[in-house]
Amino acid sequence: QVQLVESGGGLVQAGGSLRLSCAASRSIFTFSRMGWYRQAPGKQRELVAAITSGGATNYVDSVKGRFTISRDSAKNTVYLQMNSLKAEDTAVYYCNANSRWNTAYWGQGTQVSVSS
Repeated sequence: QVQLVESGGGLVQAGGSLRLSCAASRSIFTFSRMGWYRQAPGKQRELVAAITSGGATNYVDSVKGRFTISRDSAKNTVYLQMNSLKAEDTAVYYCNANSRWNTAYWGQGTQVSVSS
């Protein structure tokens, strides 16, 4: 069973930064893609950023230039560096991993709150 453990959420003022971490229980290269989703109250869960096993990245338009997804294969960890945070970034952030057989795994979520 794959486990994804997130950390790094918290409360920050607008304009501040946070770094989220997602530690996987097996090599991240066994996943075709890993990503970060978020869900704000009353809204649908949305893909924020993703990175493929080949290293390609993509971002939702609202975070381009502010967020960066990266990985450390030695630690089986994917990161989301979030800079210039805005109140509208407030949400529960979830780590996601898709296996090569299209099985999706999810972390438990970590709360990010940005005060204006």
